[in-house]
Amino acid sequence: MKILSGDYKGLSIITKKRTNYRPTQSRIRKSIFDILKPFSYLNVLDLFSGTGIIGFEAASRGAESVTFIDNDIRSIKLLKINQNKFDNTNFIIIKNNALSFLKKIDKKYDLIFADPPYDCLDYSVLIKECVQRLSENGKLIIEMNKNNFSYKDAIEKLYGNTKIIIYTKK
Repeated sequence: MKILSGDYKGLSIITKKRTNYRPTQSRIRKSIFDILKPFSYLNVLDLFSGTGIIGFEAASRGAESVTFIDNDIRSIKLLKINQNKFDNTNFIIIKNNALSFLKKIDKKYDLIFADPPYDCLDYSVLIKECVQRLSENGKLIIEMNKNNFSYKDAIEKLYGNTKIIIYTKK
């Protein structure tokens, strides 16, 4: 998997074939980051991070701090290896359940990306917890199956069987 744009464009991110994650497809990543232009999100939270490709893409585009949350030890090990390919970004890697993490912090983030396992949690609870941790004008982006949840105050984009929900905190 390669970084699509920014200072580290073309950089390969190490992945493993036999893991529990489902990486965000390149065309969807490109679309997400096109929506986020101009990229001005300094503090990024990547929930259910898996490969961390979204957080690493944000780092390539200028994020100063990226926090990765995942509860799979293999994903955590890969995140730790891949973070060493970057300079000038503060990476925080935490092995934890995403909702548990959200409930015990009070930090604010400019951009929160969540890509939970499809059909595995209550999206309304996830959104509520994330919105509380968004800074003013911060964005929440959630990747899910197209047949899942809708959120009234968010923009929805469809890419085949994948839906992206984009919410901006006003």
